[in-house]
Amino acid sequence: MSTSTEPQQLLNQVIVQTTESTCPDAFCEQDTNENEIVDEDSKLAQTRNTNSRDRHISSVLQDFYSQMEERTANHLGYPYNLDFQYAAVQNFMKFSINNLGDPFVDSNYGINSRQFEIEVLNFFAKLYEIDENDYWGYVTSCGTEGNLHGLLVGRECHPTGVLYSSKDSHYSILKAARFFRIPFVSINSQANGEIDYDDLEANLIKNKDLPAIINVNIGTTVKGAFDNLDRVFEILDRLGKTDFYIHCDGALSGLMLPLIDDAMKVTFKKRIGSVSISAHKFMGCPFPAGIVVTRKSHIAKVQQDIEYIGSKDSTLSGSRNGHAPLYMWLNIRKKQRFGFKKDVEECLKKARIFADMLTSAGIQRVMLNRWSNTVVFEKPADYAFCRKYQLATTQDIAHVIVMQNVSIDKLQEFVDEFVKLKASLKAQQN
Repeated sequence: MSTSTEPQQLLNQVIVQTTESTCPDAFCEQDTNENEIVDEDSKLAQTRNTNSRDRHISSVLQDFYSQMEERTANHLGYPYNLDFQYAAVQNFMKFSINNLGDPFVDSNYGINSRQFEIEVLNFFAKLYEIDENDYWGYVTSCGTEGNLHGLLVGRECHPTGVLYSSKDSHYSILKAARFFRIPFVSINSQANGEIDYDDLEANLIKNKDLPAIINVNIGTTVKGAFDNLDRVFEILDRLGKTDFYIHCDGALSGLMLPLIDDAMKVTFKKRIGSVSISAHKFMGCPFPAGIVVTRKSHIAKVQQDIEYIGSKDSTLSGSRNGHAPLYMWLNIRKKQRFGFKKDVEECLKKARIFADMLTSAGIQRVMLNRWSNTVVFEKPADYAFCRKYQLATTQDIAHVIVMQNVSIDKLQEFVDEFVKLKASLKAQQN
């Protein structure tokens, strides 16, 4: 039988016409045999197509893997710890682990990792010095979700409140104001990225009859600056203001700061309302994740019973990634507090070395805030260079965030290439 396309299509049409009509047994038997031959040819063609498709998929994925390897090797501009090992829990990826609902209230969906999530939250509760019986929290999808949830709780505690945050704050703070219709006041920043306390006080006085919801940055996005929590409280006390809620955005540095001996304390022993961090940043995780911790007395304002899932709705998202708590739990169990503390010390040390490298090489506008691993410098004039190292740039500055996976050799390579680039561009101008 011919295997060319047109005869095959013609034969298929004949088969359809024949099987739809009444025919003598001999002819029907003959058609059945031909049908079987056609089926065999179709199976062979399908097998060939499947093999070709599988080879194509494999090729695409291998190319993407190589791309990820190359980009990971040159990753300097974002606060992601790429030095993680999670082989012990990768086998769980075959399960659809979903922590839908409140982590502290069981659900009728049994494929969850709530016990690991609660252990992770207990670690952070201890880090921020709040008793296990007094806090509530959950593992979020990212730092933005943590900020949104923290500020939603602030709005529910003070429905007529005004949200204050510095111009150097992460864009998710303004997003929260838009989402939840919270009146927003953008406070000026100092040159180093820290909030302008005089401007904050002046604006609090302007709105003295309205509650204050204040976002305090525990490490700003671009400059790695820290808003001084104690100075914010001094202002509130000086104004006699008691109707306030403070959310601490600690995306990168929220895990680092409590482990630095001489650093400002972020603790629930002070009058803060919530803290959020990104787990894929300093902790390290192969996918975005985070945590938010607040006071249990606040969460009742946003909580409601959901019969369908047999749990309470207290979180922003309904379905929640149940793999993230498992990865975070493994990291915490392996490193413990002292392991993270060692990581912090190494990152801060490398950041200081890198800042000195840049200064010695004649790079302009070098800045490194206290307690920070974010090194700021003049924006490179070459787009391809910025793309290679995935530098996040703002106006005329850029930064490198010195994480666990970034070696001194890689930092020196960056400086050497930056210096050559500047020399080349200068020669072109002459």
